[in-house]
Amino acid sequence: MWTRASVFLIGAVCLWQIISKVESTDIGQLLQMFDSNVVYTSIYTCEEADDITCTEPPYGIGLVGYKVWAPCGVGMVGNMTAVCMENGKYERKEDNCVLAPIQEMLDKSKTLNHSTLPNFLEELRNVTVNNTGIVSVSPATINSIVTILNNVASTSTLLTLPLTKKSTTYILETAGVLTSIESKGSWDTLNKKDKENQNNGSTIQSTSSALLNLFESVSDNLVNESFTIETSSIQLNKAMFENHFHHDFNFSVEIDIPAEASGGSHFITTIVFASMDNVLPPRDEDNSSSMVINGKVALATTKAKIRNISITSGILNDTLGNPKCVFWNFTLFDGLGGWSDSGCSLLSHNNETISCSCNHLTSFSMLMSPEIIEDEQINDITIIGVGISMASLVICLITEALTWKKISTNTTSFLRHVSIINIAVSLLIANIWFIIGAYFRDDSKKEHPALCTVVTFFIHLFYLAMFFWMLASGLLLLYRTVFVFEGGLSKTSMLVIGFVLGYAAPLVIAVTTMAVTVPSHKYIRQNHGCWLNWEDSKALLAFVAPALVIVAINFLILLVVIYKMLRRREVRNTSQGKEQHVLVVIARSLAVLTPFFGLTWSLGIGTIIAPKNREINFAFTLCNSLQGCFIWVFGTLLDKKVRSETIKSLTSADKSTAG
Repeated sequence: MWTRASVFLIGAVCLWQIISKVESTDIGQLLQMFDSNVVYTSIYTCEEADDITCTEPPYGIGLVGYKVWAPCGVGMVGNMTAVCMENGKYERKEDNCVLAPIQEMLDKSKTLNHSTLPNFLEELRNVTVNNTGIVSVSPATINSIVTILNNVASTSTLLTLPLTKKSTTYILETAGVLTSIESKGSWDTLNKKDKENQNNGSTIQSTSSALLNLFESVSDNLVNESFTIETSSIQLNKAMFENHFHHDFNFSVEIDIPAEASGGSHFITTIVFASMDNVLPPRDEDNSSSMVINGKVALATTKAKIRNISITSGILNDTLGNPKCVFWNFTLFDGLGGWSDSGCSLLSHNNETISCSCNHLTSFSMLMSPEIIEDEQINDITIIGVGISMASLVICLITEALTWKKISTNTTSFLRHVSIINIAVSLLIANIWFIIGAYFRDDSKKEHPALCTVVTFFIHLFYLAMFFWMLASGLLLLYRTVFVFEGGLSKTSMLVIGFVLGYAAPLVIAVTTMAVTVPSHKYIRQNHGCWLNWEDSKALLAFVAPALVIVAINFLILLVVIYKMLRRREVRNTSQGKEQHVLVVIARSLAVLTPFFGLTWSLGIGTIIAPKNREINFAFTLCNSLQGCFIWVFGTLLDKKVRSETIKSLTSADKSTAG
């Protein structure tokens, strides 16, 4: 009895250790932690209870690094898995739950025959359509249905059992559920999983490729008669033709085969999908992440010898450009599948349609990408403007070097010129990296992705440094105005703060941006030079957001300083008069540079929102390329003391040379 009591007490203590770690106060969720249906990879000892990290229904309790299995919901079979992570959350979740009737039909699909096949297809259609909401959001169920349909196609081929119009209709209606927009999330999951499996050495055909391949098998196994099937998602046409073939589908697709075919009369089967772009990834031979499927997917099969086929499709998104005519190549990426343009060419393209021509038959579509304006005039202005900017910055730095001892006579003047020098140096280095990055084209970026990443990092870092030194200059202006020229921090302290703000803050932002986006290959944009990505990761916000925030802060500082200066008319001594002069110079330069830089990068946002607008691109390029010139003019040239000391230095140099 005492032994039983001891075991009970030990069990109660262990149970309390676990319960005390559970944050939920819901008794239902608490009991679910100990659900006997939850299977664990190991049994935890009482000592291990202290190390329990994850407590989340329906996965139960778990130790870091452990993989747990949880049961599926009502009406589903299979399991769900997850891994307990150090942050106390379950991640790497996989939903392997399949709708129970679909699982039953998957088992039946392996033993089909002549008599059972027609009724089986009708049943599959009914189960899928009646459970559309569940099927669409269940990747495992979609995968099972694709397997079932391929088993059907294999059975039809092996038994030489042609598919009738009625049976084919059931297949199209079933597949229509799988290609709906509601299923896109499930297909994203399946495509991601297939790619991960392929990276791990798996040679299994991807689920999306398997679905497309199914329709090619179906086309080959149809009864030898002409008919048309039109569903809301897929349209099929089988017709007899001799020389010329033309068909206009309701999905804004036209397929035309000119009078070049030979060999007498032949059947041709054409299938057009309204939303196969939800299923197939836009993965092309170059593995570009910027491409988008921007036309209907069409399939054509025939035994006739075809030299040429043309497809005209309505485009899905008229904001995209750079059209590319492609077909689905099942062998690309070691059997994973992808789009290839081999044997296909673009005939015409306007805002509504794309026409393509291919010299072979298979599954066709059109890829497009966000359009980048390539304008020789804009490119010329950029190069000339950046050249002028760099020359201006070099002159600015030479001027500062010639007059340094004469103009940095007090703390405020010293710190102002330190800011100007670092603004000029930062922009000069950024411009050098910008010119290097501008000469990277798509092919060189693919050959040297690491180099383009480095270039982008330094452009990002030093453009940010320029803005943060502008912020340092603005804060100096505010600080010296508020403290009425006396007291407060020492010159050394303010100098340290300036360098930390000017370089450490940009470095943290640049490194963080790189660390977050590089692993997913979304750090740099896919085309047109080396710069931060926008389409996939919005990494460009890591520059634009801090820059515009600094512009806004400097505007507020200017308003406060102008108000203070207007109220403070009297100057008590000569030293304060010199300080007052320096503050006026800082305020004047910021009053010009702040709105100019704000306008420049506001136009930069405009180029993202309206990439095709030539005027916005032209204005942004002009302003961006002349930043260095503005820093020289309004940072140094308009300062009377700097001008006079520069003239004296040059004059004395001429006299010494003449002597």
